[in-house]
Amino acid sequence: MRSSFRADLHRIVPLAWPVFVGQIAVLAFATVDTFLLARYSAIDLAALAVGAAIYVSVFVGLMGVVLAVSPIVGQLFGAGKLERAGRQLHQAFWLAIFLAVLGDALLLFPAPLLGIAHAGPQVESRVREYLQALAAALPPALLFTAYRGFNTAISRPKAVMSIQVVGLLLKIPLSAMFVWGLGPLPALGTLGCGIATAIVMWTQCAAGWWLLRHDASYDAYGLRRGGLEAPHWKDLRALLRLGVPMGGAIAIEVTGFTFMAIFIARLGAIPVAGHELAINLVSMMFMMPMAIGSAAGTLVAQAVGARDPEDARSLSNHSMALGLAVAAVMGGLVFLFREQVLRLYTHDMRIVNAAMPLLLWVWIFHTADAAQTVAAQILRAYHIATAPVLIYAVAIWGVGIGGGYYMAFSGSASVPESLHGASGFWSAATVGLILAAIGLSAFMRWMHRQPS
Repeated sequence: MRSSFRADLHRIVPLAWPVFVGQIAVLAFATVDTFLLARYSAIDLAALAVGAAIYVSVFVGLMGVVLAVSPIVGQLFGAGKLERAGRQLHQAFWLAIFLAVLGDALLLFPAPLLGIAHAGPQVESRVREYLQALAAALPPALLFTAYRGFNTAISRPKAVMSIQVVGLLLKIPLSAMFVWGLGPLPALGTLGCGIATAIVMWTQCAAGWWLLRHDASYDAYGLRRGGLEAPHWKDLRALLRLGVPMGGAIAIEVTGFTFMAIFIARLGAIPVAGHELAINLVSMMFMMPMAIGSAAGTLVAQAVGARDPEDARSLSNHSMALGLAVAAVMGGLVFLFREQVLRLYTHDMRIVNAAMPLLLWVWIFHTADAAQTVAAQILRAYHIATAPVLIYAVAIWGVGIGGGYYMAFSGSASVPESLHGASGFWSAATVGLILAAIGLSAFMRWMHRQPS
C-alpha cells in the first residue's frame, strides 16, 4: 500500500540512525588515524592516504560481494521464511573466508598499485608496512560484514551499532599507543594504525559470533543450533550472482575517489595530505545518506518479499527525497565553516590551504553522492545489480577518473589554471557522480513504472 512521507519517515529513521551511528564509528577509525598522523608527520599522513586508498579499494569491493546477503535475506524475511534466511548467513561466512584469501594476496603484494601512485621511497615503505598489518584485519572485517548485512536485513541494526561503537572506543587508545609509542613500545606511525585496526577487527568479529551463539533473538533463524553449516553451492551461487555485480559497482564507486589519492600522491606529500582531509570529510558526511539508503533498501526488500509493490515504490521515492535534503544541508554547512572545520584536523596551514579549494566541490560531490547511493541500494533490494555497474563504469571511471587525470596532469591550455592538480580530480569526480545519480535515479523510476 502507498503511505505518506511522514509515515515512511517513521519507518526509515528507526532503521537509519543505528546504521548512521555504527558507520560513523567505523569511519572514525580513519578519522582517528588522520588526526594522529596529521600531528605526527606529513610523510606518515601521506602514507595513510595512499595505503588507505589501496585497502579500501580491496575491502569495499569484496565487502560488496558479501553484502549480497542483505537483499536476499531481506526478501526472505518479508516473505516470512526465517530459517531459510538464517541459512544464508552461514553461506555468507564461507564466501567471506574465500574472498579474504584473495584480498590478502593483493594487500601483501601491492606493487602494481604502488606503481600507479609513484610515491617516494619513504612513503612507499610505510604503505607496505601498513598494508601488511591490514592483511590481518581483512578476514575478520569481511566476516563481520556478513553479520552486519544479515542484521540490517532483519531490522536489527542496533546489535551491529553497539559492537561498532565499542570497537571505536578500543581503537582510539590502541592507535594512540601504537602511533606515538608508550613506555618500551616504540612509535610506529602509520604501521601502528594498521596494527590497532587489526586488533579491533578480530575483537568485533568475536563479539558478533558470541551474540549469534547466545542471543535468543536468533532462535527463529536457526542460528544457535550447531556450528557453521557446510557450504551449500546453490546458495553460494545465488550470493555470487547478486554479489559480484554489487561488489563491482561498489568497487567502482569507491575506487573513483580512492584512486584520486593514488594519482594525487604524484603531486607531493602536501597536496595528498590536503586531499586526505577533504576525502575524510566527505566520507564522514556520506554516512548519513548511506544510512538512509540502507534503511530504504531493507524496507523495500521486505516489501518486495511481502509482495507489496506500492509500498516499495512509496518508500523508494520518500527515501530519495530525504537523502537529497539531508545531504544538501550538511554539505552547505561544511562549506560555510570550511576553515574552522579544517583547523580541527591540523594547524599546519600548508595542509589547510591545500584542502580549502576542494570544499566547494565536496558540497556538490556529497549531494550527488547521496542521490546515487540511495538509488543504488533501492535497486539492490530488487536484486538489480548489473545495470548500476555499467552506469558507474562510464560515469565514475570514465568521466571521474579519466577526466580528472586529464585536467590534473595534461597541462592543456583549455583547462583553467584553477582546475590543475587536486581540484581537477575533484571537479571531474563531481561531474561523474552527478551523471551516476541521474542514471541510477532514472533507472529506478523506469523500473517502478513496469508491471508488478
